[in-house]
Amino acid sequence: MTNLLDPVRKAAAADPERPARTPAARTARRKALLHWIAVHSLGVAAALFFVLPFVFVVLTSLMSDQQALTRDLTPNTWEWDNYERVFNTPGFLTWWRNTLLYAGLGTVLTVVSSIPVAYALAKFRFRGRKLSLMLVISMMMLPPQVVIIPMYLFWAKQMDLSGSLWPLIIPMAFGDAFSIFLLRQFLLTIPNEYLDAAKVDGCGEFRTLMKVVLPMAKPGIAAIALFQFFAAWNDYFGPQIYASENPAAWTLSYGLESFKGAHHTDWNLTMAATVLVMAPVIAVFFFAQKAFVEGVTLTGVKG
Repeated sequence: MTNLLDPVRKAAAADPERPARTPAARTARRKALLHWIAVHSLGVAAALFFVLPFVFVVLTSLMSDQQALTRDLTPNTWEWDNYERVFNTPGFLTWWRNTLLYAGLGTVLTVVSSIPVAYALAKFRFRGRKLSLMLVISMMMLPPQVVIIPMYLFWAKQMDLSGSLWPLIIPMAFGDAFSIFLLRQFLLTIPNEYLDAAKVDGCGEFRTLMKVVLPMAKPGIAAIALFQFFAAWNDYFGPQIYASENPAAWTLSYGLESFKGAHHTDWNLTMAATVLVMAPVIAVFFFAQKAFVEGVTLTGVKG
């Protein structure tokens, strides 16, 4: 046996790059292995913490009514027709259409109206600039519940728009404080030399904004668009205040509550409806996560 191991020992001794098997080296490798296991174990545990509730909802949505919310973790029979039953629920497709209108049109209006304000606060020098920025920050800290009563009286009594989503969509045409502040911080990271060069070439402020600033600010714009889209898609408070009296104007977030009330024992259908509500948001974030993360991480900290 010793003769068989001699060639291996000689090769190891002849290789100067082979690490020495000293106690210190073995201890270092053992510490590195334990560190790798500890770091990845925390990552796996954190991933499971967020993923398992979604897995539970999906599995429950594919169970029968008798098996839902029992000790069974997987469906005995895969009830794919639960999703068809949800789609056939009266009003569900209307809720989808209203939510797409609210989230889509609201996001476009917010982005279009927030870009000029953020650009002015980031690149213009004018009297009252700091005061304007402080007002924007103050609006961020103001809870919507504080102004809901006067706003409701205005839209419902003066404008006669209660029972619709327009009281929620129209104000987005005047900008959003969080979107303005976030985009303003991102625009501060764009060097002023690019703007000066464009103006030397004969570009006015509007053309500089359209041709120079917007192409460089795409990650920041994508970030505020996703924030606004997610907020509108998941909004429950607004539709409850303005559209609760008109089922034809309900959104998915508010309609899901009534769906749960209509099927209070059919938890499999309720979970199927929940999956259909969450799926578009997850898909949008999955395809746009690179731009979203880049827009947030590149946001400047200049004052």
